[in-house]
Amino acid sequence: MGSARSGLVERGLQLLDRTMAFAVENPETVAAVVVGLLAFVAGLYLLRRFTRPRGARLLDELKQLEEVAVLLHQNPDPDAMATGIAVASLANQVDTDASVQYTGQVRHQENRAFQTVLDLDIDQIAHVSDLAAEHVVLVDHNRPRGFAGADSVLPFAVVDHHPGDGTGEAFTDVRTDYGATSSIAAEYFDDLNATPVPPSKHESEVNTTYTVPSLVATGLLYGILTDTKRLTSGCSAADFGAAGFLYPGVDEDRLDRIANPEVSTEVLELKARAIAGRDVRGPFAVSDVGCVSNPDAIPQAADELIQLEGVTAVVVLGEREGTIHLSGRSRDDRVHMGRTLEATLSTLKNASGGGHARMGGGQLSLQKGRVRTVSGEGVNRDALTERLFESLSGDT
Repeated sequence: MGSARSGLVERGLQLLDRTMAFAVENPETVAAVVVGLLAFVAGLYLLRRFTRPRGARLLDELKQLEEVAVLLHQNPDPDAMATGIAVASLANQVDTDASVQYTGQVRHQENRAFQTVLDLDIDQIAHVSDLAAEHVVLVDHNRPRGFAGADSVLPFAVVDHHPGDGTGEAFTDVRTDYGATSSIAAEYFDDLNATPVPPSKHESEVNTTYTVPSLVATGLLYGILTDTKRLTSGCSAADFGAAGFLYPGVDEDRLDRIANPEVSTEVLELKARAIAGRDVRGPFAVSDVGCVSNPDAIPQAADELIQLEGVTAVVVLGEREGTIHLSGRSRDDRVHMGRTLEATLSTLKNASGGGHARMGGGQLSLQKGRVRTVSGEGVNRDALTERLFESLSGDT
């Protein structure tokens, strides 16, 4: 036994000597082999990293942080708020402190009901110094906007379904084929085999590593419903799949309270003004409702106008404190509403617009009561209406 072991040791030493001699005589070959092995190992690492489910990849990034700010877009809607609380829930489940923040206001009665019924802990900010953490996750938009110092923010991560080229330093997930960002967030939980918690149970009663709290599941489902017109427009198979995944955790009572809030007299009156004052040319309609105290009523008026028989695309505009707000809806395959509003506003000063094929929005600032082109030329409201019709007809 001893002689066999000593023979094995001797053969090992001889092999080592030959290997060392080969390395000395052929340094280039050895170096190439070493580089090849390193490249192979690096390739395996990258393959594993980028073929893992995106929910797991986002969670890996969140795990590395002590705290994170989840930032919603300006004047957040249910899709933005739902995605925000979902990302915060994921962060909290890996012991990362998360704060959900937003700019602007929560004004639409449906949005206010969403915030109130789900008792959301979200904070309003106005300046970059108000951000709760150095690392920022943008949800439902991919470029920081709507607050002083926004241009100085380098997002840590981006989760969105809107067109745009904004990216996150560590993680970017922009899926424009999805009807709602809430669907993307729901998939993250599904990627992690998380269990939706029924409203009758507490998360501690569910024996699983990750959960979807009932309030989060309810919010995400409503976010999907609002951005896809109750899963009837602009949605994909993924949106239906996400809704089905979330269903076991949905609180139907809270969902009903959010979906059926009281409608203010002002909103009803503005809808009536939009219908009465509409300018219809062929299948297109434009309605200037004048001055408004609540700009969030403008998209609701657009939702009403698009239901009119024979009308396939509409734009409603109204003014508040020197800013004109526009909201468009389309059920016409010839009219991509986001591009239509972008084309209309592209040559105007202090103006921006965009969106999806079926819906879009924009705004522009007035100077001395008039719209100004980039070259400084004044444009009145009638001329703006003409521009909208030209864009709807594809003449711009």
